[in-house]
Amino acid sequence: MRANRRRPARTTCALITGLLCVVSTASPASAATDYSIDIDTSTAGPQISDQMYGIFMEDINHAADGGLYAELVQNRSFEYSTADNENYTPMTAWEETGSGNTNGQVSVVDNAGRLNERNRNYLRVVLPRDGSEYGVVNSGYSTGITVTEGEKLDFSVWVKAPGRPDPVTVRLHDAQGEPLAEPLSLDVQGDWAQYTGTLTATASSTTGRLSVTASGGGVLDLDMVSLFPQETFRGHENGLRADIAEQIAALEPGFVRFPGGCLVNTGSHEAYEAPDWPRERSFQWKDTVGPVEERATNHNFWGYNQSYGLGYYEYFQFAEDLGAMPLPVVPALVTGCGENQATDDPELLERHVQDTLDLIEFAKGPADSEWGGVRAEMGHPEPFGLTHVQVGNEENLPDAFFDRFLQFRDAIEAEYPDITVVSNSGPASGGTVFERAWDLNREHGVELVDEHYYNSPAWFLANNERYDSYDREGPDVYLGEFASQGNLFSNALAEAAYMTGLERNADVVRMVSYAPLLAADWSTQWTPDMIWFDNSTSWGSANYEVQRLFSANTGDQVVPSTASGTPGVSGPITGAVGLSTWNTSAEYDDVRVTSADGETLLEDDFSSGADQWTHVTDAGTWAVEDGAYAQTDVAGENTMVTAGDPGWTDYDLEVTATKREDAEGFLVGFGVQGTGDYYWWNLGGWNNTQSAVERASGGAKSLIVSDDTTVESGRAYDIRVEVRGRDVTLYLDDDEWGSFTAPEPEPFRQVVTRDEQTGELIVKVVNAQDEAAQTSIDLGPTQGEPTAELTVLQADPEAVNTATDRPVSPETSTIDGVGSTFTHTFPAHSVTFMRLTPEE
Repeated sequence: MRANRRRPARTTCALITGLLCVVSTASPASAATDYSIDIDTSTAGPQISDQMYGIFMEDINHAADGGLYAELVQNRSFEYSTADNENYTPMTAWEETGSGNTNGQVSVVDNAGRLNERNRNYLRVVLPRDGSEYGVVNSGYSTGITVTEGEKLDFSVWVKAPGRPDPVTVRLHDAQGEPLAEPLSLDVQGDWAQYTGTLTATASSTTGRLSVTASGGGVLDLDMVSLFPQETFRGHENGLRADIAEQIAALEPGFVRFPGGCLVNTGSHEAYEAPDWPRERSFQWKDTVGPVEERATNHNFWGYNQSYGLGYYEYFQFAEDLGAMPLPVVPALVTGCGENQATDDPELLERHVQDTLDLIEFAKGPADSEWGGVRAEMGHPEPFGLTHVQVGNEENLPDAFFDRFLQFRDAIEAEYPDITVVSNSGPASGGTVFERAWDLNREHGVELVDEHYYNSPAWFLANNERYDSYDREGPDVYLGEFASQGNLFSNALAEAAYMTGLERNADVVRMVSYAPLLAADWSTQWTPDMIWFDNSTSWGSANYEVQRLFSANTGDQVVPSTASGTPGVSGPITGAVGLSTWNTSAEYDDVRVTSADGETLLEDDFSSGADQWTHVTDAGTWAVEDGAYAQTDVAGENTMVTAGDPGWTDYDLEVTATKREDAEGFLVGFGVQGTGDYYWWNLGGWNNTQSAVERASGGAKSLIVSDDTTVESGRAYDIRVEVRGRDVTLYLDDDEWGSFTAPEPEPFRQVVTRDEQTGELIVKVVNAQDEAAQTSIDLGPTQGEPTAELTVLQADPEAVNTATDRPVSPETSTIDGVGSTFTHTFPAHSVTFMRLTPEE
């Protein structure tokens, strides 16, 4: 049952966030309707998992420090390093401050006098003897520390000050030095000790600064300088920023996957061993528990420092607060995200397997067990619920990964047979890695396989049936990361259309999470993202609104339904031809394009130059050399030149290609409509590890078909591409390399589910086109005339939600007495959730 998935309160016409609310009226079905939806209420479809929609939390885009983790002081323990970011130093976000003509000094120290072994650096402040005040000031993240008048903030610092009777003064002020709170005076003396106090903001600011100063001579040693809002999510100490956490909670997630992502399986897998510990380590859970001052900081894969203040305990606590299933991810000792190495150290592998068993004990072991005791000491004597553990993330070496995965699974199942061990299928929606990984997952009876893909909106519109053909007796699917490469409403519409297919296949697709979850608008390494934030506010993207409404309207069981398709959406592959390279020098010769009936459309041996070709990108250097058309810049990415008519259909493209030097092979384009819309055959791509056909739409590429073909330098290859309608066959040196039928985008999609608690039918319809869709809906036999409650997202396809403007927001309305058959018009560019309540 999904009792927590509640519908919006019934209203006649609720106006939300300034959108015009339009009430549709029911009308009799008409033979002139554009679409039809037939619902078979007499047949039961697949049950939908209670964990169908969840979240994936990775510290990317400053999602943790400076984001969800509520700490306001940046670099609080002076551990930033050039290993994190070439622009970092241990004094990043800090500077000296003082009054008068001070002659004090500050220095970052790493010696035996430190607070603890894992958090090695601390700040030494040599105070002036002339009575002047001197110390340091922290600028927080981005524009500064954001405070609101009346807000209470908890300050803490660890200080060592032997023989010093004079107090330390803590001030909160803005960038101009104007006070934002009454100062704190701390009496500090002796060896390392923690000192605390509360600051109450007397004014609001987004440019706050925190200063720690003293006078009277002598030496102060400082570490772990911290400022936390008292109002954290659910009031936890060392807790989460309330507004961001509430945005996440509004998604009603069924699970929380953490902590990554690339953080898990990149970097060294070695343990922390002072003093020569690796700065770039994979995310290892034991580094992240216990008192925060004893946790080691670490280089973040995405180019900054991570404090581990948001660690495994806090992740489990967050999942519990959300009522969600925790899904921790541990490294499989096969690196991914471009590194592609597998450890051959059996002792290291054995240690990580044991660490995973210890993690399970930390989560669910009794308080008198070793690691359950650590959890209890941190404040949670009762176990956290744990039923699933994921091993690995997006490994590109499926055989090496699976060899290690099985060792993890065997050990876990031997000690914890109730734990489901989750595998994965690599970083893409298809290709040789994907196919091999799935073969291994099936062969070894894996229960749940994590798929990841980031494809174009056109791909999502065209691949609604992806899971229709999956083996119902094989592993289930967890779609752990997906997005359509943009935060426009058109992206959200494409994702919504695809999600109707995910729900229809709920007997195979058990769990789904969009990615990434969070992004700071001041430091973003990856887009698109679901929730954006700055220092003072957070907001959901258009994609967020779709994910939230699907989660709130999931239902418990699929009700079979069929819909008529959109006429005229499909047509032949149409376009000119193209030649390109990627970080490679190559040459092309003897290009010939012939129509299906034998007419020569283009012929060029470059004996008279290359006047038929247009260089359409800024990258690359093209010239005719020795009778061939050569691209000589080995650093150019997508150096495309094109020739021919964008209206061409049904043709054969022939060309001879030779790789001259460097990383990859050839890119042969067809169906070229522009610089961002084309198909190309990528031979020797991905550093010459595989070959594939890719479809670019709006600049976003999706993989269609691939294999492990590589290319040799200096060898001439004869390439032929035959295009017939939407069918394409590709030949390499006269041997058929592969073929495919280009999927057809469909802008009108639907799925119907039932809420077993209320008896409601939930009709979800996506209309991702410029025209409204007048639709005849047949509910089959019904009792009485149901009431329809509508929640609609409708906006311009280019609309983007921002900090100050939310054009993509839901509106609700009610239709009374729709009958068993009725007509409804679904607006252009809209997602509609129609809850049909039986007549009482």
